[in-house]
Amino acid sequence: MKKIFAIAWKDAILRFTSSSELLFFIVLPLIFTFLLAGGTPNGEQDPRIRLLVADEANTAISQQIIDELERSTAVYPVLTARDEAQKEFDERRASTVFIIPAGVDAESLQSGTAEVELLKQPNNINATVVERAVQTAIRRVSSAISAAQNAVSQREAKQPFASDAERQAYFDDSLKLAQDIQADAPERVKAVEAATPDQVEYDPRANSSAGQLITWVFIPLFGISAMFAYERQQGTLRRVLTTPTRKATYLFGTISGQVLMALVQMTLLILFGILVMKLAWGREPLALSVLLLSAALAAAAFGTTIGTFVKTESQASGLSIMFGMVFALMGGCWYPLELFPTAVQNAVKILPTTWAMQGMLDLVLRGRGLMDILPETGVLLGFAAVFFVIGVWRFRYE
Repeated sequence: MKKIFAIAWKDAILRFTSSSELLFFIVLPLIFTFLLAGGTPNGEQDPRIRLLVADEANTAISQQIIDELERSTAVYPVLTARDEAQKEFDERRASTVFIIPAGVDAESLQSGTAEVELLKQPNNINATVVERAVQTAIRRVSSAISAAQNAVSQREAKQPFASDAERQAYFDDSLKLAQDIQADAPERVKAVEAATPDQVEYDPRANSSAGQLITWVFIPLFGISAMFAYERQQGTLRRVLTTPTRKATYLFGTISGQVLMALVQMTLLILFGILVMKLAWGREPLALSVLLLSAALAAAAFGTTIGTFVKTESQASGLSIMFGMVFALMGGCWYPLELFPTAVQNAVKILPTTWAMQGMLDLVLRGRGLMDILPETGVLLGFAAVFFVIGVWRFRYE
């Protein structure tokens, strides 16, 4: 056991001799996962366009306009001071700024003297959408006031008001009634959800997290072949095996060390997915552990087999990267496998990345458990058994 640990520890030291190895071990995987997921949307972000609103009127009417904007499906208002809004607009950090100046109230709307200001960035599609939303909100508020004005006119034509106070009270009551009717008005457009389900189950966060994990972990595991080639070239492999160290001990120490480092890397990427991207990786910890170990063993076994065919370290490194990239692409790690032709989907079932990706998406995207990922796990362990047998059988010292 001490020999196995010593071999694994030696390989870890050699691997991380250069600090740049951390770049490929954790930094780049995290960056690519984050970017390909489109940041970290967690399903709670407002998809509407941000609209800066400077309310300098602070009247019931200005509040009603803002309330209408809150109910909009196109924009969401963010109240801010005029100076701050102007600064963001000048720096092009805001596509629009909606200013409600002092004096905008029911009286100004009744007399037609109310004016608002909308600043728009030129040639900006979002600004055009915001303009339509603002017009709709003002129109809804104005229509209620117009209805109240008509009610006052009709009442005044039949029976004059005794005083201005009575007239204003009648207007206020009519305005409230118009607003209530407007709020209770049925929707004229009904959205009907299609009955045909989407054949492609896709979540950019889940697919990116699982796909990048497989890509960045499988390539170093395939790189076990470069370690074997390097030690054969340097003659250290023959010297190690001249000691009381059996071939099985050397292979087990080398492979188990790389698999352990892969599991550490996987764990860090999983934690990033849970803590930063808010993914449900931790729903089935036992199933996840079994799947990750099976995937790591399959990749390590394939790397062991490659190592028995290559002659030089550079050749092994090139093949490891090539196989890693091709397996990741064809296995659905970069694009949903459902987008490929049926013939390709069937053909890529010979790749371990296909089964690893399928199992991971079953856990994080489809909410399945241990029993559901047993077929994928079984196939991955089958890959591991076949390639380990080939690798051990063909293993040579020089």
